[in-house]
Amino acid sequence: MAPRPVDAHIFWRDPALPFLEARQVADGRDVCYGLHSHWTFSIGAVTHGRSNYRNGRYRHDVAAGTVVLMNPEEAHACNPLQNVPWGYRMLYVDVSWLTEMQQAADFTPYAAVVSTDSHLYRSLNRLFDVLFDAETEVLAKECAAAAFFGDLDNRLERIDERLAQETPRLDRAAAFITEHCTRRLRLNEIADVSGLSPSYLVRAFRSRYGMTPHAYQLNRRIQFGQSELRRGRSVVDVALSAGFADQAHFQRVFKQHVAATPRQYARLRSAHPTADARR
Repeated sequence: MAPRPVDAHIFWRDPALPFLEARQVADGRDVCYGLHSHWTFSIGAVTHGRSNYRNGRYRHDVAAGTVVLMNPEEAHACNPLQNVPWGYRMLYVDVSWLTEMQQAADFTPYAAVVSTDSHLYRSLNRLFDVLFDAETEVLAKECAAAAFFGDLDNRLERIDERLAQETPRLDRAAAFITEHCTRRLRLNEIADVSGLSPSYLVRAFRSRYGMTPHAYQLNRRIQFGQSELRRGRSVVDVALSAGFADQAHFQRVFKQHVAATPRQYARLRSAHPTADARR
């Protein structure tokens, strides 16, 4: 078996560009995800090898040259095939910024979950190269991102707005879970807020978000934990603040969702010189 690269896992963030976050995994054989979702729109490039990609009801074996896409809140997972090397780059994009790029009042999801468009793949990798380049100025990075997502709108169809409308009662349930994600919740509480019966709520929620209300709460707790780790808080403090019984439980769930430990995530490597100076 080939040795693992030293820099197998890199995170990139820049405080001057808070609407973008990127990661690069050179060897993903040990990078395993549980089903999860993001606040953000996510788009990635499989740079080498092959892996299994799940997005909602879709299942794909994806290979080098493939672009994968996840709309906000879509439950997904991408995992290695047995003993098959693979690498990837992922970009997480703030929805409000992307909505501006779409020149729309509200974000409209993209219809595709995978693309083998070679032009799109090359363009996305050029954007990653720019973002990870410490010598490139912030304005150049911002222009490159705007140009890429402007072109994305021309190359991919978006879901019909009528189909993209969310059920208001499920909206209320999701918002309630988000607001109170760090405390213990009961299903009856969430059902009362939504105006749905507990049994129907679980079925409808899973259909809309691809996960149960409990899984959705865990996902929100991990997102809260990521935010607190970026602020520099200790892992043990974040674990307790996020509502986990102990640090070990937090670390286990965090790795399932992020495919990195909390310490790996907090120990980011930024491509921006000023951010590097703060490490």
